[in-house]
Amino acid sequence: MRLKCYSAPSMAEAMTLIRQELGDEAIIVSTQRAAGDGAIRITAAVEEPDQDSDLRAALKAESTADLGALAQDARVQEVSAALSYHGAPDHLTERLLSCVHAAESEDGLEACASALDDIFAFAPLPERKSPRPFLIVGPPGVGKTIAVAKLAARARLANRPVGVISADSVRAGAVAQLAAFTRILEVDLKRARGPESLRTLVEEGIGLHDLVFIDSPGINPFSGHDTEYLKELIEAADVEPILVLAAGIDPMEGAEAGESFARIGATRLLATRLDMARRLGGILAAADQGQLMFSEVTISPHVANGLVPLNALSLAKLILPMRPSEERAPGNEAATPADNPDAPSPSVAEAVR
Repeated sequence: MRLKCYSAPSMAEAMTLIRQELGDEAIIVSTQRAAGDGAIRITAAVEEPDQDSDLRAALKAESTADLGALAQDARVQEVSAALSYHGAPDHLTERLLSCVHAAESEDGLEACASALDDIFAFAPLPERKSPRPFLIVGPPGVGKTIAVAKLAARARLANRPVGVISADSVRAGAVAQLAAFTRILEVDLKRARGPESLRTLVEEGIGLHDLVFIDSPGINPFSGHDTEYLKELIEAADVEPILVLAAGIDPMEGAEAGESFARIGATRLLATRLDMARRLGGILAAADQGQLMFSEVTISPHVANGLVPLNALSLAKLILPMRPSEERAPGNEAATPADNPDAPSPSVAEAVR
């Protein structure tokens, strides 16, 4: 695997540099936002030709279209209606529809996926090894602790040495909840009681694990006291903050939360409770406003599964309504939600796989 670091003023520019030099096979290993000017630093890797790639993502140049032609484009009409249903912000909708109109494919779903690939970046977390620990951050109650457990379980199932640290000394029972999961996974849970304690634990664990995930206390992104404490945690150790938001968040709240956490240093967005959300405008707004890359989504409450990478096509399938050709045919013997009440709805599960 060949590693290289790239720096640029924005996420889109950094991703463009990576694709130009390393190609579509590049894997995003870690990202970091500079505290001063907000510049983006991304470490990317590319496998040797005889090895498999973990991620295929491409960014295209943004294009514009004539408004009159937009109104006559059936693809634009289909995507416009869907984005309106999801509550996507007007300025984001306009940019996406312009890209839909400029897309080469005549199919609405493919054109929507192309537009999403133009506007957003998709960079799932590495499943094998990362040079930096991941600090899972977000507001209270969005599922950060479960996300840490799912990420650790995925690493364990892949036979990777994984470390888990709890830095949540605020929520009652937070450590006990995470400990219940780590015991099952046979992972030694460490507890950090503040920024300096976190620094020590991270330094002591260097070289012991391929992946390290850190649970953090839920913070109010609009509270100066809360955000300052989170900044201290981030700056205490060389960690990458990953923002976790519930998929059903209000679009305006999502946009402001995404921007707030991005200022602290978050560069990727992990959306939880996708199986419980009907409208995705909130996470679209958060990623857009904060220039955040989409990483994974959770589609079930089960720790051993239900965490999957997100890409432009799967996001497009979630945004657009199910088409007649995708509905279950009469007489199909496949399992239904009634057969397994705990399983996510077929439309969600199939879209993200």
